[in-house]
Amino acid sequence: MNTGGMTGLAYHSDYVKHDTGAGHPERRDRIRAGIQALQASDYWERLHHIEPTHAAVEQIRYAHANDYIEHVRRCCEQEINLDYDTPVVKASFDIARLSTGGLLRAADAVMAGTVRHAFALVRPPGHHATPSRSMGFCLFNNVAVAARYLQREHGIGKVAIVDWDVHHGNGTQDIFYADPSVFFFSIHQSPLYPGTGAANQTGSGAALGSTLNAPVPAGSDLDTYVETFEKVLTPALLHFSPDFILISAGFDAHRRDPLATIKLTGEGFATLTRIVLDIASETAEGKIVSALEGGYSLKGLSESIVAHVGELVKSD
Repeated sequence: MNTGGMTGLAYHSDYVKHDTGAGHPERRDRIRAGIQALQASDYWERLHHIEPTHAAVEQIRYAHANDYIEHVRRCCEQEINLDYDTPVVKASFDIARLSTGGLLRAADAVMAGTVRHAFALVRPPGHHATPSRSMGFCLFNNVAVAARYLQREHGIGKVAIVDWDVHHGNGTQDIFYADPSVFFFSIHQSPLYPGTGAANQTGSGAALGSTLNAPVPAGSDLDTYVETFEKVLTPALLHFSPDFILISAGFDAHRRDPLATIKLTGEGFATLTRIVLDIASETAEGKIVSALEGGYSLKGLSESIVAHVGELVKSD
Protein backbone atom coordinates (compact mmCIF):
# COMPACT_ATOMS: atom_id res chain seq x y z
CA MET A 1 0.00 0.00 0.00
CA ASN A 2 1.33 3.40 -0.98
CA THR A 3 1.56 5.74 1.99
CA GLY A 4 3.23 8.57 0.12
CA GLY A 5 0.45 11.15 0.17
CA MET A 6 -2.18 12.75 2.31
CA THR A 7 -4.93 12.32 -0.27
CA GLY A 8 -6.47 8.87 -0.39
CA LEU A 9 -7.93 7.02 -3.36
CA ALA A 10 -10.37 4.18 -2.74
CA TYR A 11 -10.74 2.02 -5.84
CA HIS A 12 -11.27 -1.66 -6.62
CA SER A 13 -10.91 -3.39 -9.99
CA ASP A 14 -14.03 -5.47 -9.21
CA TYR A 15 -16.26 -2.43 -9.76
CA VAL A 16 -16.42 -3.43 -13.44
CA LYS A 17 -18.33 -6.59 -12.46
CA HIS A 18 -21.53 -4.56 -12.07
CA ASP A 19 -22.57 -4.88 -15.72
CA THR A 20 -25.39 -2.58 -16.85
CA GLY A 21 -25.29 -3.79 -20.47
CA ALA A 22 -24.52 -2.29 -23.84
CA GLY A 23 -25.57 1.30 -24.36
CA HIS A 24 -26.29 2.10 -20.70
CA PRO A 25 -24.94 5.48 -19.55
CA GLU A 26 -23.63 4.11 -16.22
CA ARG A 27 -21.30 1.67 -17.93
CA ARG A 28 -18.14 -0.08 -16.84
CA ASP A 29 -15.99 2.10 -19.07
CA ARG A 30 -16.61 5.00 -16.69
CA ILE A 31 -14.57 3.46 -13.91
CA ARG A 32 -11.89 2.31 -16.35
CA ALA A 33 -11.59 5.79 -17.85
CA GLY A 34 -11.36 7.37 -14.42
CA ILE A 35 -8.61 5.15 -13.09
CA GLN A 36 -6.62 5.34 -16.34
CA ALA A 37 -6.78 9.14 -16.28
CA LEU A 38 -5.52 9.23 -12.71
CA GLN A 39 -2.73 6.77 -13.47
CA ALA A 40 -1.60 9.00 -16.34
CA SER A 41 -1.78 12.17 -14.23
CA ASP A 42 0.89 13.95 -12.25
CA TYR A 43 -0.95 13.09 -9.04
CA TRP A 44 -0.89 9.28 -9.15
CA GLU A 45 2.35 8.79 -7.22
CA ARG A 46 1.18 11.16 -4.48
CA LEU A 47 -1.99 9.22 -3.69
CA HIS A 48 -2.44 6.89 -0.74
CA HIS A 49 -4.20 3.83 -2.12
CA ILE A 50 -7.07 2.51 0.00
CA GLU A 51 -8.38 -1.03 -0.51
CA PRO A 52 -12.20 -1.14 -0.35
CA THR A 53 -13.91 -3.99 1.49
CA HIS A 54 -17.58 -4.92 1.43
CA ALA A 55 -19.86 -2.91 3.69
CA ALA A 56 -21.70 -5.24 6.04
CA VAL A 57 -25.43 -5.63 5.54
CA GLU A 58 -25.84 -4.24 9.05
CA GLN A 59 -24.07 -1.08 7.90
CA ILE A 60 -26.22 -0.79 4.77
CA ARG A 61 -29.17 -0.79 7.21
CA TYR A 62 -27.94 2.56 8.54
CA ALA A 63 -29.68 4.11 5.52
CA HIS A 64 -31.95 1.40 4.07
CA ALA A 65 -34.86 -0.76 5.23
CA ASN A 66 -33.99 -4.42 5.65
CA ASP A 67 -36.84 -5.46 3.32
CA TYR A 68 -35.36 -3.26 0.62
CA ILE A 69 -31.87 -4.74 1.06
CA GLU A 70 -33.31 -8.24 0.70
CA HIS A 71 -35.27 -7.11 -2.37
CA VAL A 72 -32.03 -5.90 -3.97
CA ARG A 73 -30.34 -9.19 -3.10
CA ARG A 74 -33.13 -11.25 -4.70
CA CYS A 75 -33.30 -9.10 -7.83
CA CYS A 76 -29.55 -9.42 -8.33
CA GLU A 77 -29.65 -13.18 -7.84
CA GLN A 78 -32.39 -13.44 -10.49
CA GLU A 79 -30.99 -10.61 -12.67
CA ILE A 80 -34.26 -8.68 -12.54
CA ASN A 81 -33.96 -4.94 -13.13
CA LEU A 82 -34.50 -2.90 -9.98
CA ASP A 83 -35.95 0.01 -11.92
CA TYR A 84 -36.53 0.82 -15.58
CA ASP A 85 -33.03 2.31 -15.80
CA THR A 86 -31.28 0.29 -13.07
CA PRO A 87 -30.27 -3.12 -14.44
CA VAL A 88 -28.36 -5.62 -12.34
CA VAL A 89 -26.48 -8.91 -12.70
CA LYS A 90 -25.74 -11.57 -10.11
CA ALA A 91 -22.59 -9.78 -8.97
CA SER A 92 -24.31 -6.43 -8.48
CA PHE A 93 -25.39 -6.93 -4.86
CA ASP A 94 -21.84 -7.63 -3.69
CA ILE A 95 -20.36 -4.91 -5.88
CA ALA A 96 -22.85 -2.38 -4.51
CA ARG A 97 -21.69 -3.34 -1.01
CA LEU A 98 -18.10 -2.94 -2.21
CA SER A 99 -18.97 0.50 -3.58
CA THR A 100 -20.34 1.59 -0.21
CA GLY A 101 -17.39 -0.06 1.47
CA GLY A 102 -15.03 2.09 -0.54
CA LEU A 103 -16.42 5.15 1.23
CA LEU A 104 -16.28 3.49 4.63
CA ARG A 105 -12.63 2.55 4.23
CA ALA A 106 -11.89 6.08 2.97
CA ALA A 107 -13.64 7.48 6.04
CA ASP A 108 -11.58 5.16 8.25
CA ALA A 109 -8.37 6.45 6.69
CA VAL A 110 -9.36 10.06 7.28
CA MET A 111 -10.41 9.39 10.86
CA ALA A 112 -7.17 7.50 11.54
CA GLY A 113 -5.15 10.45 10.24
CA THR A 114 -3.59 8.33 7.50
CA VAL A 115 -4.92 10.85 4.96
CA ARG A 116 -6.48 14.29 5.28
CA HIS A 117 -9.11 13.61 2.65
CA ALA A 118 -9.97 10.96 0.07
CA PHE A 119 -11.76 10.33 -3.21
CA ALA A 120 -13.73 7.11 -3.59
CA LEU A 121 -13.73 6.10 -7.26
CA VAL A 122 -16.65 3.72 -6.92
CA ARG A 123 -19.66 2.35 -8.75
CA PRO A 124 -22.57 1.80 -8.76
CA PRO A 125 -23.41 5.35 -7.65
CA GLY A 126 -25.81 5.99 -4.81
CA HIS A 127 -27.45 9.38 -4.32
CA HIS A 128 -30.83 8.52 -5.90
CA ALA A 129 -31.37 5.45 -3.69
CA THR A 130 -34.00 6.17 -1.03
CA PRO A 131 -34.47 4.12 2.15
CA SER A 132 -36.76 1.74 0.27
CA ARG A 133 -36.31 2.29 -3.45
CA SER A 134 -33.63 1.94 -6.11
CA MET A 135 -33.68 4.44 -8.96
CA GLY A 136 -31.43 6.37 -11.29
CA PHE A 137 -28.69 3.71 -11.61
CA CYS A 138 -28.30 3.55 -7.79
CA LEU A 139 -28.61 0.50 -5.50
CA PHE A 140 -27.39 1.65 -2.07
CA ASN A 141 -26.88 5.26 -1.02
CA ASN A 142 -23.13 5.29 -0.47
CA VAL A 143 -22.81 8.76 1.06
CA ALA A 144 -25.81 8.28 3.34
CA VAL A 145 -24.43 5.04 4.75
CA ALA A 146 -21.04 6.74 5.15
CA ALA A 147 -22.58 9.66 7.06
CA ARG A 148 -24.33 7.31 9.49
CA TYR A 149 -21.17 5.19 9.76
CA LEU A 150 -19.13 8.24 10.75
CA GLN A 151 -21.67 9.12 13.41
CA ARG A 152 -22.27 5.64 14.80
CA GLU A 153 -18.85 4.02 14.50
CA HIS A 154 -16.51 7.01 14.69
CA GLY A 155 -18.43 9.31 17.02
CA ILE A 156 -18.70 12.20 14.55
CA GLY A 157 -21.41 14.64 15.57
CA LYS A 158 -22.42 16.70 12.54
CA VAL A 159 -21.93 15.68 8.91
CA ALA A 160 -22.45 17.83 5.83
CA ILE A 161 -23.13 16.36 2.39
CA VAL A 162 -22.37 18.53 -0.65
CA ASP A 163 -23.98 17.12 -3.78
CA TRP A 164 -22.87 18.75 -7.03
CA ASP A 165 -24.10 15.99 -9.33
CA VAL A 166 -26.23 17.59 -12.06
CA HIS A 167 -29.25 15.59 -10.87
CA HIS A 168 -30.84 16.23 -7.49
CA GLY A 169 -29.78 13.80 -4.78
CA ASN A 170 -33.35 12.89 -3.88
CA GLY A 171 -32.44 9.71 -2.01
CA THR A 172 -29.95 11.46 0.24
CA GLN A 173 -32.43 14.24 0.92
CA ASP A 174 -35.15 11.72 1.83
CA ILE A 175 -32.89 9.88 4.27
CA PHE A 176 -31.86 13.00 6.22
CA TYR A 177 -34.81 15.35 5.71
CA ALA A 178 -35.83 15.19 9.38
CA ASP A 179 -32.32 14.79 10.83
CA PRO A 180 -30.75 18.02 12.16
CA SER A 181 -27.34 16.34 12.56
CA VAL A 182 -26.82 16.01 8.79
CA PHE A 183 -26.77 19.04 6.49
CA PHE A 184 -27.61 18.27 2.86
CA PHE A 185 -26.86 20.66 -0.01
CA SER A 186 -27.64 19.97 -3.65
CA ILE A 187 -26.99 22.13 -6.69
CA HIS A 188 -28.63 20.65 -9.77
CA GLN A 189 -30.10 21.44 -13.16
CA SER A 190 -33.85 22.00 -13.01
CA PRO A 191 -36.07 20.82 -14.55
CA LEU A 192 -34.30 17.48 -14.91
CA TYR A 193 -34.56 13.93 -13.53
CA PRO A 194 -35.77 13.11 -10.88
CA GLY A 195 -37.85 16.28 -10.66
CA THR A 196 -37.21 16.95 -6.96
CA GLY A 197 -35.02 19.48 -5.19
CA ALA A 198 -37.08 22.67 -5.19
CA ALA A 199 -35.64 25.57 -3.24
CA ASN A 200 -38.55 25.40 -0.79
CA GLN A 201 -37.58 21.87 0.29
CA THR A 202 -35.58 22.79 3.39
CA GLY A 203 -36.07 19.98 5.91
CA SER A 204 -38.77 19.17 8.44
CA GLY A 205 -39.32 19.41 12.19
CA ALA A 206 -36.13 19.96 14.14
CA ALA A 207 -34.20 19.68 10.85
CA LEU A 208 -35.87 22.67 9.22
CA GLY A 209 -33.10 24.54 7.45
CA SER A 210 -30.69 21.59 7.29
CA THR A 211 -31.59 20.86 3.65
CA LEU A 212 -30.49 23.45 1.11
CA ASN A 213 -31.41 23.07 -2.55
CA ALA A 214 -30.05 25.27 -5.32
CA PRO A 215 -31.80 24.40 -8.60
CA VAL A 216 -30.18 26.13 -11.57
CA PRO A 217 -31.48 26.46 -15.14
CA ALA A 218 -30.20 24.64 -18.20
CA GLY A 219 -27.14 26.30 -19.68
CA SER A 220 -25.79 27.56 -16.35
CA ASP A 221 -22.03 28.06 -16.19
CA LEU A 222 -19.27 28.26 -13.61
CA ASP A 223 -20.15 31.82 -12.62
CA THR A 224 -23.57 30.63 -11.43
CA TYR A 225 -22.03 27.75 -9.49
CA VAL A 226 -19.33 29.88 -7.85
CA GLU A 227 -21.83 32.52 -6.83
CA THR A 228 -24.04 29.85 -5.27
CA PHE A 229 -21.13 28.17 -3.48
CA GLU A 230 -19.72 31.43 -2.15
CA LYS A 231 -22.90 33.32 -1.29
CA VAL A 232 -25.29 30.50 -0.35
CA LEU A 233 -23.40 27.32 0.55
CA THR A 234 -20.41 28.78 2.37
CA PRO A 235 -22.30 30.85 4.96
CA ALA A 236 -24.80 28.03 5.51
CA LEU A 237 -22.07 25.45 6.11
CA LEU A 238 -20.01 27.74 8.31
CA HIS A 239 -23.13 28.29 10.41
CA PHE A 240 -23.86 24.55 10.57
CA SER A 241 -20.17 23.87 11.38
CA PRO A 242 -19.87 20.22 10.34
CA ASP A 243 -17.28 17.89 11.81
CA PHE A 244 -16.90 16.03 8.50
CA ILE A 245 -17.84 16.79 4.87
CA LEU A 246 -18.91 14.23 2.29
CA ILE A 247 -19.15 15.16 -1.38
CA SER A 248 -21.46 13.43 -3.84
CA ALA A 249 -19.07 14.16 -6.68
CA GLY A 250 -21.05 13.63 -9.84
CA PHE A 251 -19.33 15.11 -12.87
CA ASP A 252 -22.33 15.19 -15.20
CA ALA A 253 -22.52 18.99 -14.99
CA HIS A 254 -19.54 18.92 -17.38
CA ARG A 255 -20.27 20.65 -20.69
CA ARG A 256 -19.65 17.40 -22.60
CA ASP A 257 -22.15 15.31 -20.65
CA PRO A 258 -24.94 13.78 -22.77
CA LEU A 259 -27.58 13.76 -20.00
CA ALA A 260 -27.58 17.45 -19.07
CA THR A 261 -26.77 20.93 -20.37
CA ILE A 262 -24.67 22.64 -17.68
CA LYS A 263 -21.41 24.17 -18.91
CA LEU A 264 -18.75 23.27 -16.36
CA THR A 265 -15.25 22.07 -17.24
CA GLY A 266 -12.67 20.12 -15.30
CA GLU A 267 -11.20 23.40 -14.05
CA GLY A 268 -14.68 24.36 -12.92
CA PHE A 269 -14.87 21.30 -10.72
CA ALA A 270 -11.41 22.15 -9.37
CA THR A 271 -12.77 25.56 -8.37
CA LEU A 272 -15.74 24.00 -6.55
CA THR A 273 -13.35 21.60 -4.82
CA ARG A 274 -11.23 24.50 -3.57
CA ILE A 275 -14.28 26.21 -2.09
CA VAL A 276 -15.33 23.07 -0.21
CA LEU A 277 -11.75 22.52 0.97
CA ASP A 278 -11.73 26.04 2.39
CA ILE A 279 -14.96 25.36 4.28
CA ALA A 280 -13.64 22.04 5.59
CA SER A 281 -10.47 23.68 6.84
CA GLU A 282 -12.58 26.13 8.84
CA THR A 283 -15.01 23.66 10.39
CA ALA A 284 -13.90 20.05 9.97
CA GLU A 285 -10.10 20.10 10.24
CA GLY A 286 -10.04 19.46 6.49
CA LYS A 287 -11.83 16.12 6.75
CA ILE A 288 -13.44 15.34 3.38
CA VAL A 289 -14.40 12.15 1.57
CA SER A 290 -15.77 12.56 -1.95
CA ALA A 291 -17.44 9.80 -3.93
CA LEU A 292 -18.12 9.37 -7.61
CA GLU A 293 -21.77 9.70 -8.58
CA GLY A 294 -22.68 10.57 -12.19
CA GLY A 295 -20.69 11.67 -15.23
CA TYR A 296 -21.36 10.00 -18.57
CA SER A 297 -18.97 11.58 -21.07
CA LEU A 298 -15.79 9.55 -20.68
CA LYS A 299 -13.63 12.50 -21.69
CA GLY A 300 -15.50 14.94 -19.47
CA LEU A 301 -15.52 12.49 -16.57
CA SER A 302 -11.79 11.77 -16.83
CA GLU A 303 -10.90 15.45 -17.05
CA SER A 304 -13.07 16.27 -14.06
CA ILE A 305 -11.81 13.44 -11.85
CA VAL A 306 -8.21 14.47 -12.42
CA ALA A 307 -9.02 18.12 -11.73
CA HIS A 308 -10.92 17.26 -8.55
CA VAL A 309 -8.27 14.89 -7.19
CA GLY A 310 -5.57 17.34 -8.21
CA GLU A 311 -7.07 20.03 -5.99
CA LEU A 312 -7.21 17.59 -3.08
CA VAL A 313 -3.55 16.68 -3.61
CA LYS A 314 -2.44 20.29 -3.97
CA SER A 315 -4.07 21.15 -0.65
CA ASP A 316 -1.97 18.57 1.23
